[in-house]
Amino acid sequence: MHRRDILKALGALPLAAPAGRLLAAPAAKTRLLFVFLRGGYDAANLLVPLSSSFYYEARPNIAIPRAGANAALALDADWGLHPALRDSIYPLFNSGNAAFVPFAGTTDLSRSHFETQDSIELGQDSGGRRDYRSGFLNRLAETLNGGGIAFTEQLPLIFQGEVQVPNMALREIGKPGLDARQSRIVAAMYRGGALERPVSDGFAVRADVLRELGGEMAAADRNAISAKGFELEARRIARLMRDKYHIGFVDVGGWDTHVGEGGATGYLAGRFEELGRGLAAFAQEMGDDWRDTLVVVVSEFGRTFRENGNRGTDHGHGSVFWVLGGGIRGKRIAGEQVRVERASLFEQRDFPVLNEYRAVLGGLFARAYGLSAAQLDHVFAGVKPRDLGLI
Repeated sequence: MHRRDILKALGALPLAAPAGRLLAAPAAKTRLLFVFLRGGYDAANLLVPLSSSFYYEARPNIAIPRAGANAALALDADWGLHPALRDSIYPLFNSGNAAFVPFAGTTDLSRSHFETQDSIELGQDSGGRRDYRSGFLNRLAETLNGGGIAFTEQLPLIFQGEVQVPNMALREIGKPGLDARQSRIVAAMYRGGALERPVSDGFAVRADVLRELGGEMAAADRNAISAKGFELEARRIARLMRDKYHIGFVDVGGWDTHVGEGGATGYLAGRFEELGRGLAAFAQEMGDDWRDTLVVVVSEFGRTFRENGNRGTDHGHGSVFWVLGGGIRGKRIAGEQVRVERASLFEQRDFPVLNEYRAVLGGLFARAYGLSAAQLDHVFAGVKPRDLGLI
């Protein structure tokens, strides 16, 4: 094997942080899947402010209509859902398995993808010094005695920390980068060194995942399920989380819609449809365990409320979080809200942040896991949790 091939393949292995420690599966029954929409999705076209005439004034080309074949799906008197989610998230909402938290986000005002993504993943006070070795899902896993996995090619910042967390991308699970012989060669290279255990554990996780999904891969050749998109990945994630992992993380890209965003149809509608199908498939695949599952969907920020000259939207501030699960008190638009008008915009351009993300997540974790004040402070230091009554 050439050195460059070894290093390339090693980069795709499910490795954990070398300084971390492996812990047993957590005692808590709740399973958490954290979904990060990277790129800052347009929350105003996801959760549509139907009662706001200013929304239609500000978005003459990309607004979701109130009536007609492609109208927003009414959730209450003020809010509607993008019609691309009619067959996926809308039924979950009506059955009480979905809720939305508008005006949510961070205090980060940089409007930078990378800065704000880091802020969320770290879960630390944005005014203090950042510790890039400590992501908040790792601290949660430490509090719950482990059980986490990132369904990503590289270990994300959110899972960096004291607990050893494996990572493995599932979209190309049928094409492992190394065969059995090559795996033994790589493992031998690191024997006796500091990376021996992370490499060994990485191979073990990969073998376990391949074993778990072997039957599904064979069935896929007969068109049992789609071979493309997030839906396939979501089903695989569910199969692994049912029995083996209690805290999962996955990110989904393609949400930076500066140009040609579309409205009820078009580019963004397609992304919503794909995401919605995947999340509905995840719920279905979880089976009876869905009632003990919590899914949280976030993005680094929202978009400008007004459309730009390219029929798209630019980097904004406040966003909308999704909360899904078989045991939540859904069918609600939760959290602090304000009427959507010109005067209520932040800096005359964006949704304001009225529901700070650490307080919202802290409230969810407290209810889902019964965490004490000291345990919550370990996950989100100095933050008072906010119970939105969703659990």
